[in-house]
Amino acid sequence: MKISDAVKVGRAKKPRPDYSVPALDKGLDVLEALAASSAPLSLTELAGTVEQTPSAVFRLLSRLEGRSYVIRDPASGRYSLSLKLFELAHSHSPVERVITISGKLMRELAESVRESVHLSVLSHGRLVVLLDMGSPLRVRFAHEIGAQFPPVLTNSGRLLLAYLSAEVLQDHLLTDSDYAQFSRTEREAFHEELKKIRRNRYAVSSSEERAGMKDLAVLVGNPAIGATAALAIACLSGGKNSADINRLLDALQECAAKITNGMGVSYDRSPTL
Repeated sequence: MKISDAVKVGRAKKPRPDYSVPALDKGLDVLEALAASSAPLSLTELAGTVEQTPSAVFRLLSRLEGRSYVIRDPASGRYSLSLKLFELAHSHSPVERVITISGKLMRELAESVRESVHLSVLSHGRLVVLLDMGSPLRVRFAHEIGAQFPPVLTNSGRLLLAYLSAEVLQDHLLTDSDYAQFSRTEREAFHEELKKIRRNRYAVSSSEERAGMKDLAVLVGNPAIGATAALAIACLSGGKNSADINRLLDALQECAAKITNGMGVSYDRSPTL
């Protein structure tokens, strides 16, 4: 056997370091079990759910209760989550976090597809641009950071509206002056478009703001927890990229998935019927 072969064999057999912390994993299992339950759980129920002995789970619960993550009902002895996790999740601005995570990824996307990329959110009934990464080309389209647009009249706005719950969407539309001017036929078409967006998991339309432009937008984040943004590209109709919309959408979806993972949330983007 050659020395080089021996080295390769030795490297192949070298085990990867194990950084697991079993006690931490068990504690997280308990928190996740409580979060998934619609009602407080007893010690026995928790032990069965996380497949641990009652004595082991009791020790974990004692520490979690001592750190105010878990509350024990004095009458029933059942356990439930406190609001501490909620407080921790809201101790940092989600907007600042998504901007921090998105910058590098959006820059890489803009350089790859050679189109400008922007990120927007719904805020106080308006679509607000959080971030814009310009195309590397000398002639490019840009969105001013902080610029506001009417959601029902923009591609990114309709994408985000499509993922609101029925109640929240209704409340929004009741106070939307642009939607109020829609005719009955226009309102029906609008709601059909929202359904189509939800089925496809993306939005594509001709730009309402710039003639000759086509807007593409995909979702960032998870609608189930109310943390969403629209990642979008505006390309010139008839331009080099307009004929390859699927490639742009794939690139947008890949970037959106990376941003979402960076936010610490997950979301299934497979098409739904």
